[in-house]
Amino acid sequence: MNADCQDYHAILLGKAPLLDVRAPTEFAQGSFPGAVNLPLMTDEERHLVGLQYKRAGQESAIRLGHQLVQGAVKEERVARWAEFARAHPDGYLYCFRGGLRSQISQQWLAEAGIVYPRVIGGYKAMRSFLLDTLERTIAQSRFLLIAGFTGSGKTDIIASLQHAIDLEAFAHHRGSSFGKHATEQPTQIDFDNRLSIALLRLNERGVPDIALEDESRHIGRCALPNSLQEKMLTSPVVWIEEPLESRVECILRDYVENLGQQFATLRGSDEGFGEFAHRLLESLHNVRKRLGGERHDRLNAHMRAALAAQREGRGLDLHREWIRPLLTEYYDPMYAHQRTEKASRIIMTGDRQTVTRYLLDAGY
Repeated sequence: MNADCQDYHAILLGKAPLLDVRAPTEFAQGSFPGAVNLPLMTDEERHLVGLQYKRAGQESAIRLGHQLVQGAVKEERVARWAEFARAHPDGYLYCFRGGLRSQISQQWLAEAGIVYPRVIGGYKAMRSFLLDTLERTIAQSRFLLIAGFTGSGKTDIIASLQHAIDLEAFAHHRGSSFGKHATEQPTQIDFDNRLSIALLRLNERGVPDIALEDESRHIGRCALPNSLQEKMLTSPVVWIEEPLESRVECILRDYVENLGQQFATLRGSDEGFGEFAHRLLESLHNVRKRLGGERHDRLNAHMRAALAAQREGRGLDLHREWIRPLLTEYYDPMYAHQRTEKASRIIMTGDRQTVTRYLLDAGY
């Protein structure tokens, strides 16, 4: 059994199982990859204890906490911790600062016959460690950006590399106006934590050269660290040149087939299709001003016809009728301008296969 620990590097790099005993609201605001939330107190119980602390001090607040979590309630929570501990004997438990809540949880587990270590300093200390790590590893790393027109398969290339970070995967968003998934994005804290751990692992392996997809400051609601964004603005670029029809098929796969399946899995076939259709139409509406009214109305009509055909079981062919002009009339001019701005930093250009081979040969 591990002892209480403050080696955050070993805990996070080693993917140690983590039992988070903070309240659900705290966990939702930010956590660590793979951590499981089995709280000592509910949000309401924590709120009441906090009020008591302000009114009457720590001892009174602790007494109230024990009154709120006793009997069958306490037994049920300890049983869940015990189940986690038995399943993950190499893990740790923690609260916000590594203080009373984790100590009480640890004590109750010991009374149940299970000695389980806690993270000294808790969530706050691990979060601070990751923020420091993020800045340090960004400063030590060299980045190569993978760019290209929409639908070029940039994410597919990232997935084929060993020394790359998929920023869109961490943000759970594809980075465009149509980039939302069926489920919500992580919080900014979760995004930062995932990015920091990924950089830490590459750094630990002695990997200074890292490939990234060329991204703007925001990926949906998640923002890149300022230091990373600044470094990306001066990093070398490889540019993917893919034929239009290849890009249309990539968009059809990602934004129609895959997104539709996400909603179907989440909500069932009928309700899921309705939400999927609403999402596509909403995404198009969100760029109405930039598209212009006439162009938006034309693409909207094509999209509605494609969705009707899809619902009726007539396949996905009609979706190409809005995807193709969306690319050629809207996205491509924007990316052509970006390509001109990045021209001095582009070190090679090729189709997806050529770029992938180049990056693999270069050690990415």
